[in-house]
Amino acid sequence: MQVIEAARVHELLAYDGLIEAIRKAHLGGMPKMSDRQIFQQPHPEGDPDIVIVLPAWQPQEGILTKIVTSFPRNRSRHGVSNVNSLYVFANGTTGVTEAVIDGEAMIFRKTSADSALGASILARQDARNFLMVGAGLLAPYLVRAHLSVGRSIDNVVIWNRTAANADRLVEILGQEGIRATATRDLDDAVTRADIISCATMAGAPIIKGRLLKPGAHVDLVGSFTPEMRESDDDVLRRADIFVDHRQTTKRSGEFVGPFERGVITPSDVRGDLFELCQGKVKGRTSPDQITVMKNGGGSHIDYFVAKYLLDRLNHRSFQTTCAS
Repeated sequence: MQVIEAARVHELLAYDGLIEAIRKAHLGGMPKMSDRQIFQQPHPEGDPDIVIVLPAWQPQEGILTKIVTSFPRNRSRHGVSNVNSLYVFANGTTGVTEAVIDGEAMIFRKTSADSALGASILARQDARNFLMVGAGLLAPYLVRAHLSVGRSIDNVVIWNRTAANADRLVEILGQEGIRATATRDLDDAVTRADIISCATMAGAPIIKGRLLKPGAHVDLVGSFTPEMRESDDDVLRRADIFVDHRQTTKRSGEFVGPFERGVITPSDVRGDLFELCQGKVKGRTSPDQITVMKNGGGSHIDYFVAKYLLDRLNHRSFQTTCAS
């Protein structure tokens, strides 16, 4: 059994190869999955401690189990991260564990590559102005991934509710040779952006659809529960809506509330990455079209990325029966 630490994960999952591998995997079907299992332990001081288990299985090929824990008092009480995760990959024929993989590094890479794949299909090819909304741990990976597919992007702007964190991200990117600036005016930045990537913990909309410029593409990464929301109803009304997988519509606040209120219906979701990559639905059809993709993740993408990682590690060409 191999133990693959974070530095090796980042080394093996360079964006050019990773994004192409995810695209190729979407040319086939889904691994077998079951609903994610969520276990909660109530806590008298606030949010519960949570354990989440997400499995995916491609028979005779591989079994991937992702384990995520969220213990909200860890940082203040124990000096360790509140959220931790681990990936376990087993042989699909024997069930023998082949690798244990650093979960945080995997999440950063697969989430940002998922968004970049969507943008490579849906954003304008001549997009220049990129707006990153949110400056958390995932944000620099989203910037790097989008830049890897958006060759014409030459202006990166960062907004965060806590301005000092936006300034810090600008500094981090600058050390890598990525020129970026921070803004305090989100609304103004939205009016100028060709691509907006939003990764926040917002419980109420912060992206206003009336401000989107013609041709804009919006990448929504947060809102991973029904109570969370990053875009307002006008975004959904103005945009052609896509998701990475249709199951995303059942658990994100971007859809649950708007469906209930009749703002949009499930038929307004034009397609997912399987349909886009396979050419079953059209993505961008005009320069002025506004597009949205909700990045909901899913254990199938975890599986694709883990399989690609192990194939690279073991010097095998990336193959998955999902894409045969």
